[in-house]
Amino acid sequence: MIPVSMTLLLIGIISAFTFVAFNNRRLFDAWILYPYRMEEKKEYYRFLTSGLIHSNITHWLFNMFAFYFSASNLESSIGSFHMAAILILGIVLSDLPTFVKHRNNRGYRSLGASGGVSAIIFASIMLHPLDRMLGGMPAFIFAILYLLYSYYQSRSESGDNINHGAHFYGAVIGIAYILVLNPFTLITFFEQLLSWRIF
Repeated sequence: MIPVSMTLLLIGIISAFTFVAFNNRRLFDAWILYPYRMEEKKEYYRFLTSGLIHSNITHWLFNMFAFYFSASNLESSIGSFHMAAILILGIVLSDLPTFVKHRNNRGYRSLGASGGVSAIIFASIMLHPLDRMLGGMPAFIFAILYLLYSYYQSRSESGDNINHGAHFYGAVIGIAYILVLNPFTLITFFEQLLSWRIF
């Protein structure tokens, strides 16, 4: 029997929740991040379940594509347990500021694994900042563009229910986890950056 990596197992779990929610509006509404109801009914499980569902196929595909390439690398570097812990902490903790900000807003809802995926991406980048992503782009440059895009989207009222602000908090969580795990990573991170050449 071929062993399944934690990366693929987590993709399977997230995908299963996502497609169940696509086809069951009652569960979709029960799992989405809804700060007002969470405050009123103490439904804190939504911190996790909202990170297991997505708004549409494109949202799901983008997150799973980004997760797969970063998480596979991360899993081989720090192990399955730590990689999974970063994802879960990223999903849950990156939504806390949103919850605090919108807990009295009856109309606000959000969803998606973006906070967790962002934590995974930035944890991986701390270890391998020069790895190639998206057509040969160095990972650290991708990270900068990713945060700029997230900032732009968080400032716009797109109405897509995607918590773009969670990308920033997820990034901080991923970086912090790696530095707690091994503080010397910061030194090797900058050593790799200093060795980078454009050509």
